[in-house]
Formats: sequence, structure tokens, C-alpha cells
Amino acid sequence: MITNLPPLDEVLDLLPDAVCLVDTEGCLRFVNASFERIFGYAPDEVLGKPIFDLVHPDDRGETRQQAEHVMAGTLQRHFRNRYVHKAGHSVDIQWSAQWLPDRGLRIGVAREVTELRRAERELEHRASHDPLTELPNRHQLQCKLQYAVEHAIRTGEGLTVLYLDLDDFKKVNDRCGHSAGDHLLRDVAKRLQLGLRQGDLVARIGGDEFVALLPGCCDTQAARVVADGIRARLSAPYTLPDGVFHLDASVGIACFPADGNDPDALLSHADRAMYAAKARR
Repeated sequence: MITNLPPLDEVLDLLPDAVCLVDTEGCLRFVNASFERIFGYAPDEVLGKPIFDLVHPDDRGETRQQAEHVMAGTLQRHFRNRYVHKAGHSVDIQWSAQWLPDRGLRIGVAREVTELRRAERELEHRASHDPLTELPNRHQLQCKLQYAVEHAIRTGEGLTVLYLDLDDFKKVNDRCGHSAGDHLLRDVAKRLQLGLRQGDLVARIGGDEFVALLPGCCDTQAARVVADGIRARLSAPYTLPDGVFHLDASVGIACFPADGNDPDALLSHADRAMYAAKARR
């Protein structure tokens, strides 16, 4: 049996995670050495002060709720929030916490997950965006369109879908190569974003096809004004390695609920309208 055990605080100072004790008023009563490494504050700078003052302002409400759950007896293992480091930048933290009712203290163990959260955000972005143009992809479009339809049903506000296909885009790849085609698509994406209103969304759904969502746009006439503005932007000349190229787009319009009352119906109607517009050229 080992009798000469080191003091507990010396053991806690060896841990890579921050350990802290917080009283019923939310004030810090103990922090280990890693607390300063993760948050930037030495013990004498924070002891006796409210821990919530260090929480990122946008996360304080949810953090207080979680603290109340812990003090009510709920064991917390994977709560994430952000803190403001002493140097001014934010750090992402994952907490495990437990209430010690006999001592009137909440014990928390904090692991910094800033790099992990950055990697997660990057993966989330890649999963929802087209890698060439950085526009939302088909998956995100489906999610946004579903939400837009539900919102239109609840509020009675309008919703219009524009389906765009670039005319003669294949000629760019044939004449200048695929790298020039990629450059042109990125330029098209920028022009599309500039041609939409605040709150609208445009996605690349494959090849030279794009879909724009126009929340609040309630009739074909208003949608046509937006579509004509987009076509005007796209028609300005593009400078490619092999010379100047002019581009146009065929646009199909679908308005909710006249042309469809669910995402698939709206997209199908707009797609058919786009092909009809292309056939008229």
C-alpha cells in the first residue's frame, strides 16, 4: 500500500486538460495548471471571479442552462462552447462536468477542441458546397429548398425557383480546354451571386446547371425581372486564354404553389421550363 501519495493539486497540474471547481454563484474556486495554458489566465487572475465572464458572449445563455442542468444532478460529458482567451481569440471547449452536492461545488474538466472543430467545419463545408465554385451543392439546395417551402406554407409568403443552364458552354471546353471552362464557371458563380437579392441563394447542381431560390418572390413577373438581370450579368464578355467569349443562359421559372407545392415538383417544373426556353433560342 502506497502511503506517501502526492497532494491532489499536484496530480491535477499534470493533466493536459483544464480542471476547475465552481461554486453555486458561478465563481471559480480552483483551477489547475492547464487552465492557464488553455485560457491564458493565471489562477490569481480568475479565482473568485465568475467563470461565465470568460464564456463567449454568444454562448453564455446556453452555458448557463447547461450549468443549471448539472447542478440539478445531470452528469455532463460532451457539452461544447466557446471561451474568450486572454489574448482575445476564441477557443472551442468540450466539457465534462458534475455537481458535488455535499461540497456545493461544480467540478468541470475542459478539453480544448479548437482544431477539431475547425476540421469539422471544413468537412461540413465540403459536404455542402461545390468544390469548384464554392457555391452550395445539390444536397444543401435540397435542404434549403425544403425549409423555404415549409416557411412559405407557414407564412403565405412567396417562393420562386430559377433553373439556369449555360448556353453553348461545351464550346468553351472544346476550344480552350477544361481548365478554361473551370475558370469560366467560377466567374459565372460570382456573377450569379452578385445578381441575386439579399436572402436569395444560388447553388451549382452539376456541370453548367445552377438553381436559384428566391424567397418572398411571389409571381412570375417579379421572377422574370430577376432572371433577366442575371442573364444580363452573365452576358458580359469573359476573357479566356484563347480570346473573348460571350455567354448566355436559359432560365426556367417555377413559383410556389402554382407550379408545385413541394421541392421536387418545383425543381421539375423549373427544369422543364428551362428546356422550353432553350428550345426557343
